[in-house]
Formats: sequence, structure tokens, C-alpha cells
Amino acid sequence: MTKRDASATLYVAGNINVDLIMGTLDSWPQRGTEVMLNHSELRPGGSAGNCALALEAMQVQHRAIANQGDDGLSAWLASHFPHSAAYWTRYSCETSLTVGVTHSDHERSFLSNLGHIVRLSAQDVLAQLPKQASPGDIVLLCGTFLCLQLYEEYPALLGELQRRGYITAVDTGWPPQGWSDAVRDQLARWLALCDWLLLNEVETLGLSAQDDLPRAAQQLASQLSGRGGCVVKRGAEGAACWHNGGAWHQPARPVTVVDTIGAGDSFNAGFLAALVHQQEIPHALRWGIAVASLAISTQPRRYPDWHQLQLSAQEF
Repeated sequence: MTKRDASATLYVAGNINVDLIMGTLDSWPQRGTEVMLNHSELRPGGSAGNCALALEAMQVQHRAIANQGDDGLSAWLASHFPHSAAYWTRYSCETSLTVGVTHSDHERSFLSNLGHIVRLSAQDVLAQLPKQASPGDIVLLCGTFLCLQLYEEYPALLGELQRRGYITAVDTGWPPQGWSDAVRDQLARWLALCDWLLLNEVETLGLSAQDDLPRAAQQLASQLSGRGGCVVKRGAEGAACWHNGGAWHQPARPVTVVDTIGAGDSFNAGFLAALVHQQEIPHALRWGIAVASLAISTQPRRYPDWHQLQLSAQEF
């Protein structure tokens, strides 16, 4: 069994916001009417928030890098990240809030305000990081297209992270404006400064402008720094990784799906935690799937602790 102690730290930077999850809804109501839904859950969320919560449950050495607003939800949100929130930059604005509506086919729809996450800057991120990385330290940037100011600063930010010695990872998510040549050109400005790219299938195809997944992932992997690779999260099909000309695929075990929101973020936590603990790619894929599998099959949301993670990863 892998030892829990690791000298490296995983830093997760990006959108930490409030999530209000409600369901189940299969058709949008007419304007001016009201619908009662059978469940709801208020919880900390966002791509960076979900990942950090999973790391906390696994007792993996980490820090959540973010900012915060100054309204009534700010203190509540910060209370869920007690080891990190003291370092967050505070802005005079409302807290970012996402309402996630679940549907019976396990798909979901999101409604979000702007709030504090659009003000997160490269300066905010760098001020919360050591000036020099320790060996094996990883910085994950996520919520790329939602953190509007940070998105514009990605080339300079990733360049500085590389100069400080960090391993860099990015989960862009889906661009609200859709994939276009303009969006792809913007990302091309910094892909070579990224070590690990973590996407789902449709994001991989969209970013690469390809219709064949292996070709798309290989193309993206070739555009990265060469120190990592392209990881593709495939839902019920598991996950795959293209790295240094090689490819690995790990099937997932069947689970009863309750809530898929944050599944990819949970996977990121497991996969990158494995890298922090110097595990090989096949093991990292298993760790990622194990964390995501528990997250999507529990309500209220649960993540594995360290012991549960090791047992789950051994069952593949």
C-alpha cells in the first residue's frame, strides 16, 4: 500500500464558488410558473473547490489557491477550506454562485453569476505560492474559461510557474462560447507551457478540432511541454492517457450514478495525487477513477479517505 507521506504539494488554483444542486428536472417550466423539485444540496463547489475537497478527504498535502467576495456567503464558503482561505484575496463583490439542475438521464444544466471568480488574477495566484517549488510540486489550473481575468493571463502565469520549477496541469473545462478557431488560437499561446492537460472526451475533440479521439489526444499531447501528457476522462468508459508516444486506458467499474457534477474534478484530484506520490500512469488513472466513482455514486457527496482510496485502487 502506498505511503501517505509525500514531500511534494498539489496546489489547486481556480474557481471556488457556491453550488446549489437541485433536481430532478426533465423539462424547463413555462415562464411565470413554479416547479417543486425533490432534492437540493448547498455545497462548496467549482472545479478547484471540488478537487480541493477531494484532496482534503484523502489527506493529500495540498492548498486551494483562490479569491473570495465579501457578501453573506463568503465566510460560509471559506469555512470549508480552513487551511487555505486565510491566504485568499478579498474583493468587494458578491460570491460566485452556480445553480446546477440535474436531469433523469444524469445530464445537468448550470446557471452561474459572475461574482468573485472573474476577478481572480495571476498576481493573486502567484502571491499564494512559494517563490520556488519543491521537487514534485504540481499546480493545477482549472475553471479556465470562467476565471475571466486569469484566463487572459495564462501565458504569463504558466511561464512564471515553469520558472519557479512547478509541474503544471490544466483542466480548461468547456468554453461557454463554444470551441472556435479563436478559442483554439488563444490556448495555443500557452499549451507548450503546460505539462499535463486533463479534459473529457468532448473537450478533447473540441480543442483539437478532430473527430477521432486517439488522434485528437495524440495531437494535443504533442503540443504540450513533453514532460507530461494528455489525460482524457471518459465517464463510464474510464480514462486514458497519452504520454511520450505511449497510450494507456483504464476501464471504470460500474457504479450507480447519483450526481455527476464534479466527476472530472474528483478524477483530477485522484490522478494528480498519484503523481505527487510518484505513482506510474496506470496507477494514476486508477486513483482518479476510484475518487470519481465514489463521488458520483453518493448523496450527500462523499470522497474516499486515504485508506479507502488504496483499497479501491487495488480492486481494478
